[in-house]
Amino acid sequence: VQLVESGGGSAQAGGSLTLSCEASGDIFRNYCMGWFRQAPGKARAGVASIDTDESTSYIVSVKGRFTISKDNNKNILYLQMNGLRVADTAEYYCAADRTCRTLWTGKVEYWGQGTPVTVSS
Repeated sequence: VQLVESGGGSAQAGGSLTLSCEASGDIFRNYCMGWFRQAPGKARAGVASIDTDESTSYIVSVKGRFTISKDNNKNILYLQMNGLRVADTAEYYCAADRTCRTLWTGKVEYWGQGTPVTVSS
């Protein structure tokens, strides 16, 4: 399985970006999918996840601003990011694991290569 992110770039604070992650295999029905990010000088950390039953989870700092979704037929995972803040600047990674519980630990089976997001004030 390969995960390929796209959609990263630059935005002004308060702006929006949508990230996409295309999977090479049909894994969405059997894997928890998520987005992680790694800011300069910081560890990679989970941002949002979506389970096989479409249930979603978010970290507190993005709740109400970011929306994770997926298209099971196209094998594409999305992260809609609104109300961007300078603190959202990071490399964003798509991730997949058998369960959301293990995904949030960072012990992920599949990683994408990352896509950069830069938010300026």
